Amino acid sequence: MNKKYKDMDKENEEKEEKVEMPEEAQEAPHKEEKEKDRKKRKIAEQAEQIKQLNEQVQQLEEERNKLKETALETRDQYLRLQAEWDNYRRRTAKERLELIDNAGRDILTGFLPILDDCQRALQVLRESDAATAAIEGTELIYNKLMGYLNQRGVERIEARGAAFDTDFHEAVAQFPVEDPEKKNTVIDVTQEGYTLNGTVIRYAKVVVGI
Repeated sequence: MNKKYKDMDKENEEKEEKVEMPEEAQEAPHKEEKEKDRKKRKIAEQAEQIKQLNEQVQQLEEERNKLKETALETRDQYLRLQAEWDNYRRRTAKERLELIDNAGRDILTGFLPILDDCQRALQVLRESDAATAAIEGTELIYNKLMGYLNQRGVERIEARGAAFDTDFHEAVAQFPVEDPEKKNTVIDVTQEGYTLNGTVIRYAKVVVGI
């Protein structure tokens, strides 16, 4: 009896094994297809991510180029503005100095007729019987005025006996001379000339030997 049941159980197990094997065999291809589909989806997702990354990189590259161009334009504008500012600063500084120089030149030039008067007064006093005090007083005024002008760059042009030079002299007359060394030489000065820091502010009016 027991043997009979054992044989029946064995037959049932063999039947179950025979039934189950076909199911596993049928599921295997499905698993492989699912795995292939999963890999394909993963590859597709990775490809899409790479595509997006490439687009982002391209976009960033374009933005970088734009920023670079903007930076270059800004730099050029800055350099132009800096150059314009430097030119403006130098120009205004030069104009300011010229204005100061011209104003000072006009003031100093205005003293020259007073020097002429002092020289003429001294000449008259020395040639007359004027008192010594009068001569000394006039000399004192002349020397103080000349000293003031010298401190500010005014110098008298030493013309008498010098070769005639149109850069410093203005010929008002010519006079025949026998000495060859005095030809084309200043033999007399009718009005003193002056320079201001090396620039002529009044030409010396002279008589030239011929």
